[in-house]
Amino acid sequence: MPGSATDTNASTPSAASGNPASASSEVGAICAELLRIDTTNRGEGDAEGERAAAEYVAELLSDAGAEPAVVESAPGRASTLVRIPGTDPSHPAFLIHGHLDVVPAEASDWKVHPFSGDVENGCLWGRGAVDMKGSLAMTLAVVRQRLREGRRTRGDLVLAFLADEECTGDYGSRYVVTEHAGWFDGVTEAISESGGYSVTAPAGDRIYPVAVGERSSAWMRLTARGTAGHGSKPNPDNAVAEIAHAVSRLAAYEWPVRLTPAVQALLASLGEILGAPIDQNRLETEAARLGQIGKLFSGTIRNSANPTRLDAGYKVNVIPGSASAQVDGRYLPGLGEEFLDTVDRLLGPKITREFINHEEALPGDPSGPTFTALADALRAEDEAARPVPYVMAGGTDGKSFARLGIRSFGFAPLMLPSDLDYQAMFHGVDERVPLAGLEFGTRVLDRFLDTR
Repeated sequence: MPGSATDTNASTPSAASGNPASASSEVGAICAELLRIDTTNRGEGDAEGERAAAEYVAELLSDAGAEPAVVESAPGRASTLVRIPGTDPSHPAFLIHGHLDVVPAEASDWKVHPFSGDVENGCLWGRGAVDMKGSLAMTLAVVRQRLREGRRTRGDLVLAFLADEECTGDYGSRYVVTEHAGWFDGVTEAISESGGYSVTAPAGDRIYPVAVGERSSAWMRLTARGTAGHGSKPNPDNAVAEIAHAVSRLAAYEWPVRLTPAVQALLASLGEILGAPIDQNRLETEAARLGQIGKLFSGTIRNSANPTRLDAGYKVNVIPGSASAQVDGRYLPGLGEEFLDTVDRLLGPKITREFINHEEALPGDPSGPTFTALADALRAEDEAARPVPYVMAGGTDGKSFARLGIRSFGFAPLMLPSDLDYQAMFHGVDERVPLAGLEFGTRVLDRFLDTR
């Protein structure tokens, strides 16, 4: 069995230590402390705070009797791993994984400081409350309670709290699946972020999307090369103009609708809940009409390629010899070849393309006992729950664990107020999560782990 407990310097908050407490009573304190640890990941190796967060997580687990290890892929780029033995060594192990890092936040844009962990109007505010320190706090609180009470899953339970998900995962999930793969022996399935939260339907049903698949990550760098020269002179071989035209063609392209089986299953389930079928010939109109419900499928009915960065030149009167752009590309399962052929046609022969990050899409399939167990756990805590399968528009560390044959579900259960646009807060301002939602999630997660 992999490693033993690591020495850590992080301290456990008073609300999450001392006398034994229920998961629902300490999840808020754990989440607040995680939010106060600035784990901003700016990409390209520029990150902070991951070691402090990994040590804090390790301390919480050690305090409850587990034996975690903090592993570093580079100085400060730390992840925490733990494997808790189950009651039946022959039963498959199960993984819960999540990331410690967050995207940057500009404090002046927020109503509440993004690293305060403050509570206002019943919500915990901070960068990562949604993505995904709230989910980490639920996992930690539930596992701590189960350890204190001596309740074990049937198979081993593996936890991975990871660095670098908000970039490529090279310092986090990709590192642990290659350098520490032994921790995941016998694991076939996992849960992680971006699913299990409620969206209220007009009739009062609460729709809980459980992610069964993901679009790809196809981040690209585009380069145009031309003739350098003086800005005052004619130059038909202008690299800046060439990259601008190429990016414009890519941004203007309307990708055709491609409905995968998992998205079709979602549309069918939503039509049943809403009492009328969703018109598959007018999906964009339907998505706009349905608001938050429409967001569950609007990002996964087609491929996409969004320009996100332009770089060229160094002085206004100098035409540079090259110019570049970066594009966030995403394609649906089975559509990689079609996607890249279309991109190359739109870019034209003067543009070269290289991947910054490329991970294949994860096909979605709601069949099997694990999806059923996730849905049952939600229904047991919310009689209005209507779990549905869906595909994530973005991506998670699940792509790295797929290399080990591990299938991940998006499941971070939260019952939310009907007027809270939870999906808009991923990488947005004023990120926050209701304390009552976190408490609900601990109960759901605990029920689910009883089936493992």
